[in-house]
Amino acid sequence: MHTRLTALARLTFGNRPAQAYLALVAVAAVHVAVDTAFAQHADASFAGVWLFFLAAPAIFGLLAAGMFFGDSSAESAAFLYPALVLAVLVQALALGAFTRLLKDRTATARPRGV
Repeated sequence: MHTRLTALARLTFGNRPAQAYLALVAVAAVHVAVDTAFAQHADASFAGVWLFFLAAPAIFGLLAAGMFFGDSSAESAAFLYPALVLAVLVQALALGAFTRLLKDRTATARPRGV
């Protein structure tokens, strides 16, 4: 069990594309937090939309799944924030798996000794 979790953590956090993606999401989250806390807007700010763009398409699948529990629970912050975090982690895992697949494919395609 421990080795599986370690392998998943390495795929999610242990490669450059996933790290760059997670850094981009963190920058967007800080921007949303600063915009929400300190900026005054006459209308609503669309800063939070960037987080959904970065978490797409996984967030939309999770939101659709949340509709099975009812509209009120799917629209609550108690569901939305963990779903957003889970979507970002799933996307980072997918990036890590794709990166590993590409590395394995290029390693096997290259002849040895050249």
